[in-house]
Amino acid sequence: MADEQNRTARAQELKRQLRERIVLLDGAMGTMIQAHHLDEAAFRGERFRDWPRDLKGNNDLLNLTQPRIIRAIHRQYLEAGADIIEANTFNSTAISLADYGLEELAYELNVAGGRLARAEADAVMAAHPGRVCWVAGALGPTNKTASLSPDVHNPAFRAITFDQLVAAYTEQARGLLAGGVDLLLLETVFDSLNSKAALFAIAQLFEESGQRVPVMVSFTITDLSGRTLSGQTVEAYWNSIAQHELLSVGINCALGPREMRPFIEELARIANICVSAYPNAGLPDPMQPTGFPETPETLAPQLREWAANGWLNLVGGCCGTTPAHIRALAEAVRGLPPRVPPPIAPATRLSGLEALTIRPEANFVNIGERTNVTGSPRFAKLILAGNYEAAVAIARQQVENGAQIIDVNMDEGMLDSETAMTTFLNLVAAEPDIARVPIMIDSSKWSVIEAGLKCLQGKGIVNSISLKEGEANLIGQAKRIRRYGAAVVVMAFDERGQADTFARKIEVCERSYRLLTQQAGFPPEDIIFDPNVLTLGTGIEEHNNYGVDFIRATRWIKEHLPLARVSGGISNISFSFRGNNAVREAIHSAFLYHAIRAGLDMGIVNPGLLEVYEEIPQPLRELVEDLILNRRPDATERLVRFAEGVKPKDETAAAEAEWRQGTVEQRLSHALIKGITDFIDADTEEARRKYGRPLQVIEGPLMQGMNVVGDLFGSGRMFLPQVVRSARVMKKAVAYLLPFMEAEKAAAGARPAQGRILTATVKGDVHDIGKNIVGVVLGCNNYEVIDLGVMVPAEKILQSARELKADLIGLSGLITPSLDEMAHVAKEMERLGFRLPLLIGGATTSKIHTAVKIAPAYTGPVVHVLDASRAVSVVNSLLDARLKPAYLEGIQADYDKLRAQHAGQMTKPLLSLDEARRRRHPLEWRAGDLLRPAFTGWRVLASDPAARGPQPVSPIALADLVPFIDWSPFFHTWELRGRYPEILQNPEAKKLFDDAQALLREILRRPALVARGVYGFFPANAVGDDVELYTDDSRTEVLATFHFLRQQMDKPASQFNHCLADYIAPRPPERGEPLPDYLGAFAVSAGFGTEALCQEFERAQDDYNSIMTKALADRLAEAFAEFLHQRVRQEWGYGRDENLSYADLIRERYRGIRPAAGYPACPDHTEKQTLWKLLDVEKNTGIKLTESGAMWPGASVSGLYFAHPESKYFGVGKLGRDQVLDYHRRKQMELAAVERWLGPYLNYDPAAFGAARP
Repeated sequence: MADEQNRTARAQELKRQLRERIVLLDGAMGTMIQAHHLDEAAFRGERFRDWPRDLKGNNDLLNLTQPRIIRAIHRQYLEAGADIIEANTFNSTAISLADYGLEELAYELNVAGGRLARAEADAVMAAHPGRVCWVAGALGPTNKTASLSPDVHNPAFRAITFDQLVAAYTEQARGLLAGGVDLLLLETVFDSLNSKAALFAIAQLFEESGQRVPVMVSFTITDLSGRTLSGQTVEAYWNSIAQHELLSVGINCALGPREMRPFIEELARIANICVSAYPNAGLPDPMQPTGFPETPETLAPQLREWAANGWLNLVGGCCGTTPAHIRALAEAVRGLPPRVPPPIAPATRLSGLEALTIRPEANFVNIGERTNVTGSPRFAKLILAGNYEAAVAIARQQVENGAQIIDVNMDEGMLDSETAMTTFLNLVAAEPDIARVPIMIDSSKWSVIEAGLKCLQGKGIVNSISLKEGEANLIGQAKRIRRYGAAVVVMAFDERGQADTFARKIEVCERSYRLLTQQAGFPPEDIIFDPNVLTLGTGIEEHNNYGVDFIRATRWIKEHLPLARVSGGISNISFSFRGNNAVREAIHSAFLYHAIRAGLDMGIVNPGLLEVYEEIPQPLRELVEDLILNRRPDATERLVRFAEGVKPKDETAAAEAEWRQGTVEQRLSHALIKGITDFIDADTEEARRKYGRPLQVIEGPLMQGMNVVGDLFGSGRMFLPQVVRSARVMKKAVAYLLPFMEAEKAAAGARPAQGRILTATVKGDVHDIGKNIVGVVLGCNNYEVIDLGVMVPAEKILQSARELKADLIGLSGLITPSLDEMAHVAKEMERLGFRLPLLIGGATTSKIHTAVKIAPAYTGPVVHVLDASRAVSVVNSLLDARLKPAYLEGIQADYDKLRAQHAGQMTKPLLSLDEARRRRHPLEWRAGDLLRPAFTGWRVLASDPAARGPQPVSPIALADLVPFIDWSPFFHTWELRGRYPEILQNPEAKKLFDDAQALLREILRRPALVARGVYGFFPANAVGDDVELYTDDSRTEVLATFHFLRQQMDKPASQFNHCLADYIAPRPPERGEPLPDYLGAFAVSAGFGTEALCQEFERAQDDYNSIMTKALADRLAEAFAEFLHQRVRQEWGYGRDENLSYADLIRERYRGIRPAAGYPACPDHTEKQTLWKLLDVEKNTGIKLTESGAMWPGASVSGLYFAHPESKYFGVGKLGRDQVLDYHRRKQMELAAVERWLGPYLNYDPAAFGAARP
């Protein structure tokens, strides 16, 4: 009893100390044993002298044969500073010991190992009163895997079963507890299913024995891919075990600190419990004394950095580390605070090989239904015939078609369902493309459910349990499911039968929720209710409200049962229309549309056969919604009559496939025009065989098809997204032919291009979406386009143009300073004697600017290109000797006219600066308008663990930003004009939007992009046209100053000359008490990862999705700004009562503004430099500023927050020289520099003042 009380007290003390400091683990036991150079006889000892097998290398046996050596090693680690020492029991399971024929000794070895470590810990505590030392019982992974087959010819085979692992771990844990350990450490986990068996065994033992000690888990990332040996990512593994009550989770072994670093960083971000790390002393190096390269002096500083970053609660060493390493570690982390586990919002967190998190704002989750013998005749036939390979192919098809979870059901009377479930899931585990998603085990038999759970290394879902057999059965099954580590579907079914009305559905669900959460201890976020999707259109009046009742029940569950999810078997609703897929799919789509709006989170549905709601023909949509929503009593009859005339889906599919019957030339042309890549390799190969040479295929049918594309685009009958998709098909065809052309040495090379065009985004600018689109369009028209990328200096552009013998140079830029850089390139071209045509394009460029500022600097042709649709005609005209003279004559005349007009408008009458200030907006300053924000200073947000700062990082998800996307500019990027959502009436816009949604889902799933941001609030007051920010609310020390400009145009008497400083309370003269106003600031990006994803698409010859990626990143960045502005308004207090729709947010129907430097209200890009210093933007987020004031990544947004209720956006317009002189003095910036940055806004020509500088 006393021992148990002492153990309990030590456990409580460990938890206390973990809150106060970083706790030290010991180092490698094996490394220390190897240093003793023990021979076979030493391992055997007297007791095992005649053992029939070799025993050398069985380190755990030394607990019996060489106990003094083991105790001495424990003592060395304790004296080095280790707080926790591990019992020498890593391989003391019957499974691992079987290699030596020692399986019968498993219990004894664990008892002995625990007692040896306990004795040394007790001795040290006795010698050092006040010190507490803990003993961890080490449970290794065994030498067998439950998730992988050792037989390459039989992937369903397993060398060990879940039950065998449970038995072995139960015996080991029982022995360790008897040996006196304080905690159990399940370590070096390389197969998640093994560890789930161990945790199952430990939980079961605790329940049976009444003993309970803290449990730690440490898994192993085997290589730089960031996965365990069995294939799981860090987050997927954490999701697999997070339901268990654990003291800590961590990573050990396999990697050194350099290699392990990013994975510990990720784990520290996502785990809401303590995190441990004990890496190897580097990667193996047999030339080193310990076999590893990291010395105490090199290891300790690296782990100290982890601790300083706030990633660690426990730290130690694995292979190759010694007491000297632990001593250095103890010194390195001394005094550093422990990691504070982040608050993680509850969410349904599932996993296969990869994580799937279903948050409240997540989109509908598709559960693939075709791997179900009761619902798919084809799947059932394959399983009954034992054709598992073909059955697995169905699962793969489900995932490829968009299933995020796959439902597996083997309930068939002629099957051994338990065996079938086990075999199929083992085969699926061998297919990474399928196993990456979570599994839903679907069965009405508990034995089949358990058989399935014993195969899942990830966190899956059980479908289902219910109150059908009473409360005790529901609670018992739920507890066991949680022990297996799974979520659960709960059917709306009780002792009275199936709930078929709204009242019955909510009654059963509420009762089940209460029992599960209060008595079974089941996490509410892992409860998924199925309120029963029942069949409509049966002709029975009592069934007519089934659809409405399900939708109402869904809404009620989401409102009254916190965190619970709702699912359903969607196909059930349309059984009355079996045989008519067109009608069934319309019913499914419409039902899902309304159910999802009510809160339906997921559903069992075939994602490959689901109509798009908006594309259901209007008459059919009205009829199916009449049925679903029970809008009229004759809904069934009307739909039945309509269904009789609906064209079967298979006939439609056959009609759509008619193009495949044409000649190879017709098929290639069709594929190019429609952007279809499915058959391009096969058709290109057929054409190659027909034409004999690959070059002739390019010059013949492929170019003929692209010529049609060019003609259609030029005539306005094809849209830009379609052209880019066509280019993707062309690139894939050419990529297929390339090896054949390379093999044809004599005929190498493609058809001579019409011209070679060099393109670049100019120095200081990182924006390139429009330039890339132009490149694709020109490439489609047989021009060779060489893209130098972004941030390209003039010297590189011009050197490359000469070396590559370019026929034309194209410059692109988005930000205002890029205009000056383009003019600089033109001047350099003139200086170096170039005469190549120069094209100018980008969002801030214009024909007037090109004519006035760029063309005069260069005697060669300079042409502004408005958009991609004009690019081909411009280039054709410039490179065709017959067209060029007349074309340039027209350009010259046009530009001369523009220059003349500009000269006449150059000087507009402006108010003096003093008069403009007198006409400022006379705002009334009321105390109620000056609210204090929730904090001052800055805070960091990130969707990844890389962003960090002295304050905690607030986690966000990319999915959080999606509802804030303003889609209208997205279509403008693709040169489709219109406003979202009305623009979706355009079929091409709808197709583009669908493609964007598909890519966005993939980006969110990976996630492929990373969002990071920093924002803050600062005490502020206006001083004239400047705004001073202060270090604190005493407002005595200036932290930073923002300089603003004022409108000088003459306005009617009822209008004011605005300046952003007007919206901040003025600082009173001399000693007056300043009004307590504040200014906010922010910088956000959603562009991290864009480059890597674009390169991935470009390697696949997919410019379309490369451009789409950048366009989506831009939209997500702007959405991030909108998302953050909403948070800012709430934290500032004035937005707490907002009740705005997302459409209202997009239209900015809220109080306050967020102007950005470089935009009309604040046109000076150099103000960003002040913002960057204020928020320490680059350190906190990684967003960088170029010398021209562009932000990198390009998908970034920054600005200031003004809260005054009358603040609004405006443009400063033209600036008089008096204001520019005043501004240069206020900023203490060279006048020439100010004029250069504000060039487009000047109402005078600086050159006219010559040397008359102030």
